[in-house]
Amino acid sequence: MAFVRRKGNAYYLVHNVRRQGKVQQLHLARLGERPRITDEVVRTVSRNHPFLDLDWSYLREQVSSRVELFDIRSPYVRNLMHSLRNLNLDLADLSPPLLVLADRANSSRELVTQLRLLRSTLDIKLDQFERSEPSNPGGGRKFR
Repeated sequence: MAFVRRKGNAYYLVHNVRRQGKVQQLHLARLGERPRITDEVVRTVSRNHPFLDLDWSYLREQVSSRVELFDIRSPYVRNLMHSLRNLNLDLADLSPPLLVLADRANSSRELVTQLRLLRSTLDIKLDQFERSEPSNPGGGRKFR
């Protein structure tokens, strides 16, 4: 049976196999600092280990319960806050005219697409936070 294992700061999808009477761990995939079992992980593991029959829904459920987003002091939340600060600084330094001049294979178009996706994700998350907060006596949006 496969399971998720943490080693250092990273998570791995592993499976125990018995070879010559000894149990060895077979590393199926590196899931990163925040474990995610994406469709790409499923395809790669299925292609590289076709004889393993894995319960992907159970594994995804196991992974989703690992990250403690509710604890503001958890390492994941601290790392997320650090990443958000760095992203804000990087975006502030971004110069669109220079990107257009240095455009190789439509990379600036891809960047704009990713920024639009980020904006949509942020709008959705801000709306979720606003709905979960008690009513705001001052009126207006609390998180903008």
